Amino acid sequence: AGPRVRPKRSVAEAYQDPESLTRRAFGAIAPTPDENDPDYLRTELAASSGVATADGLARFYAALIDQVPFGRRLFAPATLTLARTEESTGPDRVLVVNTRFGLGYMLHSPSSPMLGPGSFGHPGRGGSLAFADPESGLGFGYVTNGMQRGVTADPRAQALVRAVRTVLTA
Repeated sequence: AGPRVRPKRSVAEAYQDPESLTRRAFGAIAPTPDENDPDYLRTELAASSGVATADGLARFYAALIDQVPFGRRLFAPATLTLARTEESTGPDRVLVVNTRFGLGYMLHSPSSPMLGPGSFGHPGRGGSLAFADPESGLGFGYVTNGMQRGVTADPRAQALVRAVRTVLTA
């Protein structure tokens, strides 16, 4: 008989385990707050309480990579390089998938597909996704109005990314 292989744990299963890093990261506030409460939405919780429109996210990411009509490019070329340079890769003990990160941003990967290999950004709880793709000059933003436990590769966002990719390659 070969070695026993433990089935891959889902983020939902990890969330149920009070000792897991997933639960400790996403369930750090007890009791669980109503994330739609206006008081909660006004708080500033690092890496957790960003609230934006899809248009606002797309404009933000576009401003990181290019001149934009409403302002100026936010990233110098050297900063853009740092954001897109892989700093870590492999199993993510919180998200329970393999991830790739640059400095401050997730990078295009199977668990978080963006437009292409040079894309950088971040998915969010509820299925949102925002990223920049310097090769195409595109800033992308998609948001939902519902919260979910997963934060990677939402099928709705991925359908939109595939549609954008199709249009750009046509």
